[in-house]
Amino acid sequence: MSSTESGLKKNYLNINMIAKIAVMGALAGALMFFEFPLPFLPPFYKIDFSEVAVLISGFALGPLAAVLVEFIKIVVHLLIKGTTTLFVGEFANFLIGCSFVVPAALIYKYHKNKRSALYGMVIGTLSMMLFGALVNAFILLPVYAWAYQMPMDALIAMGSELNANITGIFTFVIFATTPLNLIKGAACTVIVSLIYKRVSPLLKK
Repeated sequence: MSSTESGLKKNYLNINMIAKIAVMGALAGALMFFEFPLPFLPPFYKIDFSEVAVLISGFALGPLAAVLVEFIKIVVHLLIKGTTTLFVGEFANFLIGCSFVVPAALIYKYHKNKRSALYGMVIGTLSMMLFGALVNAFILLPVYAWAYQMPMDALIAMGSELNANITGIFTFVIFATTPLNLIKGAACTVIVSLIYKRVSPLLKK
């Protein structure tokens, strides 16, 4: 193969990769709008399945692609819905999403089989639970209270009404934030396990 042909092939691959990342980012951004609350959690905690598209991208295209898809997802959401937290909430959500998909994609990158994919998603879920608890305790919940001009005690009370074990910020993240991320991680793991083999060939062309 000549250097010209090699260069053209490389450019094609780069453009192809960029296009796939852009499409998956837009898809993840669209999925982010299909969110719903859980009856046993505060109403501002909602679950969506946008990480399914990000996980599929990470497995098929690599960890860096997963980060870029996660970023595009947040940008799409911002462009359509805007921000009420001066971008702090969106940045925190980006970090939490990455804490889920990057470990899973990294593990799968070096051991491409179903067991490794499942193991990666379990590790990713645990990572998201831990990281999500820290980010919510120190960033998201304080910013949410500030953005909606409510005292932190009022925010905690919203959780206490549903779970008497919630008495402060740290019990809030233990009994509300952590279950949310566990359910989200488990649901995304099940969905990706069921559909990945069917849809991944589209990203590998």
